Amino acid sequence: MNVNRDYPAVRVTEKCRRRTAYGHPWIYDNEIVSAEDVTDGELCDVISEKNRYIGTGFYNSRSKIRVRIISRNTNDRFDKAFFTRRLEYAWGYRKLVMPESDRTACRIVFGEADGFPGLTVDRFGDLLSVQILSLGIEKRKDIILPALLDILEKDGQRIRGVYLRNDVKLRSMEGMTEEKGWYYREGDVSPVTVITENGIKYYTDVENGQKTGFFLDQKYNRRAAAALARDRNILDICTHTGSFALNCAAAGAAGVTAVDVSGAACDAARKNAELNGLEDKISFVCADAFDFLEQRLSSHDRSADYIILDPPAFTKSGKTVGNAKNGYLRLNTLAMRLLPRGGVLATASCSHFMTEELFSATMLEAAKAAGVGLMLIEQRRQAPDHPILPAVGETQYLKFYLFRII
Repeated sequence: MNVNRDYPAVRVTEKCRRRTAYGHPWIYDNEIVSAEDVTDGELCDVISEKNRYIGTGFYNSRSKIRVRIISRNTNDRFDKAFFTRRLEYAWGYRKLVMPESDRTACRIVFGEADGFPGLTVDRFGDLLSVQILSLGIEKRKDIILPALLDILEKDGQRIRGVYLRNDVKLRSMEGMTEEKGWYYREGDVSPVTVITENGIKYYTDVENGQKTGFFLDQKYNRRAAAALARDRNILDICTHTGSFALNCAAAGAAGVTAVDVSGAACDAARKNAELNGLEDKISFVCADAFDFLEQRLSSHDRSADYIILDPPAFTKSGKTVGNAKNGYLRLNTLAMRLLPRGGVLATASCSHFMTEELFSATMLEAAKAAGVGLMLIEQRRQAPDHPILPAVGETQYLKFYLFRII
């Protein structure tokens, strides 16, 4: 690298250079050969053992991901204009892939996929819910968040509050404190709002809801599931806020039973049903998913001809993929055993460690164990406001299959 640079150099192995050549932005601690004096959260240049420039990114000595690359262009200057361009590109992408009605509840920034490592920004009406998991972004939030508000305001999008959901343990691994609270707030605007998705309304709590407040990635999968719901008797397992159940009830399902192990989740789902005038069309059961399905089997209750499985991630680590596979296998086998020929199964996995290949193979194993055949109706992924970079496998995490039992 013959260009004079202002940033400290971090030298990595040639194996790392080859691994990241297609665009993966993470440099791991065990790939570092040497590093000049770099302050955690500040920028460094990543170069190979043969002095080839790889990229510039945020350094953090406390993290297993030692460097998070944000640019591979030696002409970039990482000032307010740089981050503003990135934000304009991110918002422009959402305008490309989603109609205006869907952009009132959407993910505006999806971390590495949008060039902002460790940053999530979700929009819920006139609120933004923000989570920051990298020190480099944390140090620049006072540049990034005001710039985003300015972009949205210029586009006619009124935002009355920005809430930080930094109450996650992962921050401590990056040398940051766990915290939550308002970054920006107009008057006494409430952290609880109502959003509309696919014509269904939901109470959304950016202060105490799971993650940032609501799971937006299944937006169009809920719509796809509802398209098959008319006149069917549906079990929505792991219903959480009731989203699949509500979409299916509104689409004309004959009956819907929504199940979740969390009493708080069942209460939230029930309130959402009341909000939409669907409380008479859905019954709610607070129970463990496995216990509920096994009880149905033991009592020979096969009244459901459509089962939806949307469990939380069974694994958040590559070390526990085997256990996760067993969980998905057991859950889907139970559902397949309950369904009649011609019944419909909607099943999902939200862990990128559970790869598409492994999840597909697990479905075949479940069908064999249940003694049924599968016809694939549709194979889907996360909504497009959670963009997928083919070079970054971690961005492709959600699998959603619709099957017919044959």
